[in-house]
Amino acid sequence: MPAPSPSAPRGYQIGEAARQSGVSPANIRFYEKESLLSPQGRGDNSYRLYSEGDVHQLRFIRLCRAMDMSLAEVRTLLGLDLNNKTDCAAARDALDGHLGHVRARLAELKALEKDLKALRSRCDGTDAHCHIIEALHELADAQASAPQTPAPKKRHV
Repeated sequence: MPAPSPSAPRGYQIGEAARQSGVSPANIRFYEKESLLSPQGRGDNSYRLYSEGDVHQLRFIRLCRAMDMSLAEVRTLLGLDLNNKTDCAAARDALDGHLGHVRARLAELKALEKDLKALRSRCDGTDAHCHIIEALHELADAQASAPQTPAPKKRHV
């Protein structure tokens, strides 16, 4: 096997970068497409190569996404310099904005929990038919006559 050429960039191929970072190859490609990551170059075989810094950045992205941050929030945090005092304020502002989203989502989840508990209380299993399924059918019919609002966008992980 020939030795690698001295001019060839060194780094991880996508599979190894995925294993090292815990991010799937599909998500790595997605993050590249979204300009959250730019691999250092390509090897002699034209495969993308990822540096230790790229792998760290993937771990950073994975952590932020695990905290349910949007791609825009991750992009903002990636663009900040940890040694720049003014960027510290921007990081605090970004986190405060995300906390607002989390609090709103918690309120939505609490309302959902209340609705689910009310639905669950409609049936104890002793009647001839299930009042939960009956209520779900009623709600589905009520939605048909109600004005349609778009469903919230799912976040890409």
